[in-house]
Amino acid sequence: MSLGAAPTVAVIRIEGIIATGLGGATLFESVAGSDSIVSLLSEARKDPSVRAVVLRVNSPGGSAAGAQEIAAEIAAVREAGKVVVTSMGDVAASGAYWVASVTDHIVANPGTLTGSIGVIMEVANYEGLFEKLGIDYEVLVSGEHKDMGSPLRRLTEEERRILLSMVEDIFNQFVEAVAAGRGLSREELLPLADGRVFTGSQALDAGLVDSLGGLRAAVDTAADLAGIEGWYRVKELGRRSPWEILLSEFGSLLRALGVGFGGTGLRGGALVGPEPELFLIRPADFLEHLGGEAGGP
Repeated sequence: MSLGAAPTVAVIRIEGIIATGLGGATLFESVAGSDSIVSLLSEARKDPSVRAVVLRVNSPGGSAAGAQEIAAEIAAVREAGKVVVTSMGDVAASGAYWVASVTDHIVANPGTLTGSIGVIMEVANYEGLFEKLGIDYEVLVSGEHKDMGSPLRRLTEEERRILLSMVEDIFNQFVEAVAAGRGLSREELLPLADGRVFTGSQALDAGLVDSLGGLRAAVDTAADLAGIEGWYRVKELGRRSPWEILLSEFGSLLRALGVGFGGTGLRGGALVGPEPELFLIRPADFLEHLGGEAGGP
């Protein structure tokens, strides 16, 4: 059988903080843009050779809207009859777990940090600092709540209620999506949805992931669930440019040396070197990097 006729398992990476837009990599952080990821998922959905998709996730979460956009396209891929499997790296928490929960199967490493099902909103208040510095200011607004959340003053009690209602609404959307994706009732999920982080092993015991293993295990699982027998190819979609790789690797070095901006400790996304763009897998055999189209038995 020629490689061109072999079924394909597509690999798509979700690296860094999830946000709407295109995303990209900087020296200190990488952003998983929902527009870019949705485009890659759509490409896999429309490609007749792609039988399954593996999402390689290394993300602490991020925008609820970004996670929802990605989750919606995952649903479209599954509705097209294709399998979607999540492979969790160092971190797949909060919004990244939201994305993972709507896939067919989740594979985590035992030491993966995942879960963190919840919503957080932070509002800074620099009013006291400005007073000490002798800085005065005036704010002109068109409506009572136009400057709600401004760091120049404290929140009013009514504003706290408004913002808390937003947090609770997004939390309910989060819980509903995860419960549906994992086949749980709201009552079953709520004890696990208090914001806590689980290791991969703990998440398996809690029913938040389906099996333990790395990327290779996830690819094998995707092929099995898709009913692929014999030879198949694995193709990574959306390969990074040399510049993005350089920025990412340099940023990883700086973080390893303790240089950079503060974080939560769950801020994953250190991007490793490029994976082979195309390799062929045979049952009970090893990965063989072919470097291009080639024939196969």
